[in-house]
Amino acid sequence: MEKLLYGVAYYDEYMPCERLDEDIRMMKEAGINVVRIAESTWSTHEPQNGVFDFTSVDRVLDAMHRAGIHVIVGTPTYAVPTWMVKEHPDVLATTAKGPGKYGARQIMDITHPAYLFYAERIIRKLISRVSGHPAVIGYQTDNETKHYHTAGANVQLLFVKYIREKFKTLDRLNRAFGLDYWSNRINSWEDFPSVVGTINGSLGAEFAKFQRKLVTDFLNWQVSIVNEYKRPDQFVTQNFDFEWRGHSYGIQPDVDHFAAARPFDITGVDIYHPSQDDLTGSEISFGGDVARSTKGTNYLVIETQAQAFTHWTPYPGQLRLQAFSHLASGANMVAYWHWHSIHNSIETYWKGLLSHDFEPNPVYEEAKTIGRDFARLSPHLTNLKKENKVAILVSNESLTALEWFKFNFTSAKNYNDVVRMMYDELYRMNVGCDFVSPATPSFERYDLLVVPALYSASDELLERLNRFVYDGGHIVYTFKSGFTDENVKVRTERQPGVIGKACGVSYSMFVEPRNVSLKDDPFRVGAEHNQVHTWMELLTPAEAEVLAYYDHPHWGKYAAVTQNRYGQGQAVYIGCMTSEAIMGKILEHAVKQAGLWGADQDIRFPLIAKHGINGMGKTVRYYFNYSDLPASLNYPHREGTELLSGAPVSPGETLTLEPWGFKIIEEQ
Repeated sequence: MEKLLYGVAYYDEYMPCERLDEDIRMMKEAGINVVRIAESTWSTHEPQNGVFDFTSVDRVLDAMHRAGIHVIVGTPTYAVPTWMVKEHPDVLATTAKGPGKYGARQIMDITHPAYLFYAERIIRKLISRVSGHPAVIGYQTDNETKHYHTAGANVQLLFVKYIREKFKTLDRLNRAFGLDYWSNRINSWEDFPSVVGTINGSLGAEFAKFQRKLVTDFLNWQVSIVNEYKRPDQFVTQNFDFEWRGHSYGIQPDVDHFAAARPFDITGVDIYHPSQDDLTGSEISFGGDVARSTKGTNYLVIETQAQAFTHWTPYPGQLRLQAFSHLASGANMVAYWHWHSIHNSIETYWKGLLSHDFEPNPVYEEAKTIGRDFARLSPHLTNLKKENKVAILVSNESLTALEWFKFNFTSAKNYNDVVRMMYDELYRMNVGCDFVSPATPSFERYDLLVVPALYSASDELLERLNRFVYDGGHIVYTFKSGFTDENVKVRTERQPGVIGKACGVSYSMFVEPRNVSLKDDPFRVGAEHNQVHTWMELLTPAEAEVLAYYDHPHWGKYAAVTQNRYGQGQAVYIGCMTSEAIMGKILEHAVKQAGLWGADQDIRFPLIAKHGINGMGKTVRYYFNYSDLPASLNYPHREGTELLSGAPVSPGETLTLEPWGFKIIEEQ
């Protein structure tokens, strides 16, 4: 990409009054150079079946082009119009909760022939109309696409075809999934029941995997249509989102981001995060690292918050901090949802850059400073290349399987809690991470792999991980890794099965810890943090060195954390859910053992350090202060120039960061 993009979603169709010229004037003042349009307004563009009206699109494209503002056009397929549902009620997804009801967005069956017919028609009508327009630089297919839990009769039929292709015979299926249990055995393809009511975790997890494939196929289909019309200088993207906990949190359960990203020219992502006193930057970093890793290159932040809800309105300085934090993870675009605040409907108080009065406000004024700096520093900050030596292996299959077989009956903790605890501790110690998936062909470029709760995995994947260690790599596994095969069938050997060879440890019993700590506080975290909760495996070391034993009158003879030399590398196995402090100490130990501890690791949160190589081949270093208090650090790298101020910076010089402030240094 030639320059940084700074943008907003813009919906002229939602405006209660004529605003286009004034909005463009204010956008230009703020340095906005791109808008995203059209992805939410199918019923405006096709008010009745086969009747098309692209007036709003045309006027916005023409006006933006006159102003020199680029446009990304979205295919409006994620919210279906009323006429379609009236004519074809069954386009609404039937889920485990029953038939769908009209009203919300993202309620359709993405496999339904009628829906696909109308979706293709509106895509072709819209994209063929706009593809030649000079304002259009790219396209977004659909919006935050997922499968919406579609599970009706037509989806069940597609699933049977998928299963038949995969397993070929019913004997193989019954054996792989253990369907003899409770008389679930299927003896005829014609008798294959709906999976909605299944109690079999293997079958249920396979259906979830199939549903994720529906998303991959649907997006690939849309991309193939758009590619028929797009110019060589235009791109196609999609705004992937994450598990939602009131903000972006973890790996998306309903989409395989790595598979779904393949047909796109560039990955787009939505990142929403806590703000005010709760702003840590970890969600910005996590979402960006996932997005960058899907294609191994830069990405677009298609949606993030400007003001939004009362608890998201940023403190002074935080909007700038957030915008540049996205760039530090490799983003080439930061765009807000949205420009103006909507005056009615469900998202009335998900406020935009402008409030409901359309007047300048402190957030808008701060956005103007970002726009100026993006434009001024664009050559130095675009196309940041990052080469991390640490990767986190994430698995949609394990995520799903652990929803079927939770850690225990009383805990709400899930797979993403383990992923985020490990990621967040690495983030706090300024260890840059990529993400890899089971389908990643090679892990050789990394020195350290972090593997959270890899519950469901093939022998082939686990043997590859063993080979990674044997050849000199370092791995940190957590509990519940290697437990079942790819069909969620528990392995018959002592746990942790195949990876026990590299880990040098085994166990056959596991319990819910109550009043359990680690003996003698081996990681020196203090009594308050020296706690084990949720899950513990009673580990018996073979060759492994014990890093920690349980402190318990009955379980005290068992190991809790071990490390083992295997070939040229080393494997750490964590047999329990620890506190964040203990996890941080274990990961710090692993980073040091892998030879990856450097100057930036002497800087700790709330000071966050990130770096990469810019398009001019120079190292750029970001230093962020995620705190309401001033902070300082001794700059530990080569001399350079602080880009915001233009001041020279020398090794050892003290850098002082204002509350929620940051500095950007380009090395000479």
